[in-house]
Amino acid sequence: MSNTILAIDIGSSSITAVIAKHDLEYNINILGTGIQNSEGVNKGLIINIEEASKAIKNAVTLAKRNTTETIETSIVSVSGSYTKSIRSSGSVNVPNGLITETEINQVMQMALYNATIVPEYEVVHVIPIFFKVDDSVDVDNPLNMNGSRLEVSVYIVTAKRTALTNIKSALKVSGVDMTTFVLDGYASAISILDNQQKRFGTTVINLGATTTEFVCYKGNSMIYNGFIPVGSNHITNDLSVMLHTPPMAAERIKTEYGSLTKDYTPNNELGVTKVKIPRIGDEDTNSEVALDYIQTIIHARVEEVLVLVKNQLKKSGILDNIGSGIVITGGMSSLEGIKPLAEKIYQGIPISVSNPKNIKNGYLNFDDPSMSTIVGLLEYSLGATRNYELDSSKQLVKPIKKEPRIENKVIENSQVSADQMRAELNRDLSTPNEENRDTSAVLTPLEKDKKKGVSKFWSKISEWF
Repeated sequence: MSNTILAIDIGSSSITAVIAKHDLEYNINILGTGIQNSEGVNKGLIINIEEASKAIKNAVTLAKRNTTETIETSIVSVSGSYTKSIRSSGSVNVPNGLITETEINQVMQMALYNATIVPEYEVVHVIPIFFKVDDSVDVDNPLNMNGSRLEVSVYIVTAKRTALTNIKSALKVSGVDMTTFVLDGYASAISILDNQQKRFGTTVINLGATTTEFVCYKGNSMIYNGFIPVGSNHITNDLSVMLHTPPMAAERIKTEYGSLTKDYTPNNELGVTKVKIPRIGDEDTNSEVALDYIQTIIHARVEEVLVLVKNQLKKSGILDNIGSGIVITGGMSSLEGIKPLAEKIYQGIPISVSNPKNIKNGYLNFDDPSMSTIVGLLEYSLGATRNYELDSSKQLVKPIKKEPRIENKVIENSQVSADQMRAELNRDLSTPNEENRDTSAVLTPLEKDKKKGVSKFWSKISEWF
C-alpha cells in the first residue's frame, strides 16, 4: 500500500491542499481537502512568507479535519516564473546484460551529472525523452531488456534556489516537511492529457490568475515549457482602470458579463446593452457602460496572452510539430468564446478546452479547469500512468505496479479446504466403519515384548556395575 501524501497547489488566487493515498484497487482515495484564498503570493512567487504560511496552514488544517492518517510526504507545485530548462544525455554499461531499475537510475544520474546547471538553480525534474539500448531505435521503457549499453536523453527543469527556499520556509512554518516539488505546468499536463495525446505531441496552456504556463509533450515526455506573467487578474485590472471602477466591481463584471462571442450591440437578442457600475472614490454614484466596450477590453487582453504564447512556441520550433493540437485549461479557460478566438490565432491547429480528470470523492469537485494543477500533483504521486524520472530530491520515480489481489482469495480457499477437511475428519470419527472399528478398538497385549524389554534393562544395569 502506498504512503499517504499531502498535495499543495500554491496559486496566486487560491491555495488548495489535498490528502490522499491508494485504495485497495490502487485508485486515488481522497482523505481530505482544504481551500483558502491566497495571501502573500504574486505571479507564482512568495512575496510575504508570514502571510503565505498562514494561508497554507489554514488550507492544510482544513484538509486534516476528516482524517487521522499520518502524512509521510508532501508534493508542492512551483511556478514556471523562476525556472530554466536544459537538455542532457548520459550512457552506462550494463554489466549483467539485463537492464534493471538500477541501470535506469544510473544512466539518468549520469545525464544529470553531464548537464551544466546554473549555480543558483536547483533540479526539479529530470525527465527522460527517450532511451536507447545498444544504438537501437528509441525505447520508452528499457526495463528487463537485454543489452550491453544503455543511453538516455533527458529534459531537465531547474528552479531558482531562493524561490524554492522561500517555499520551504513557508511550508515549515505551516508544519509541512519532506517536500517534493513539481512544475505547475507539468502537473496540469499530467491531469489533462491521455496517452495518445502525449505520444503524438500536444501543448497544454494553463491560463491562471496572474500567470500563463504552457508545456509541450511529445512521445510521452515533456520537451518544452514556458511562462508568461499575464493571467485573468490582468483582465480585472484592465476593467478597473479603463472603467474607473473598484477592483471588486470589475471582477463581478468579468464573471457575469465576460464573453468573447455574445452580441452586445444595440438591438441584440439578449436585450442588454449596458450595465451600471460604481465609480472609484464615489461608490454611491453609478454610471452606465456599454457591454460591447467591456467585451473589447476583455478580448484585447485574452488575445494578447494567446499571441504571446504563440510567439514563444514559434521561436522554439514547437509550433510546427504539434501533432494532437493545443489544449487550454485553467481558470480563464472557462471564459465564453476562448476556443473560437484561439482557433483564429493558431490557424490550422486543433484547439480544445478541457477539464482535468475527475477523481471521485465526497469532498471536492475536481471537474473544473482551475483544479488541473492539484489533480496533476495527485496523478504525479499516485497515478497509474507515471513513468521513470528523477524528482526534486534526485530520487528515481518508478511506475506504480499493480499487483493482482490473489492473496485473500488463496487464504479464503485454504480456509474452506481446511474446514472441509476438518468436517470430513469429524464425520469419519463419529461414524467409523467396520474396518476402523476392528483395528482401533481391539488392542492386542504385548506381554512377551514387555518382559523381553525388562530383562534387557536389568542386564544392562548389571553390565554397568
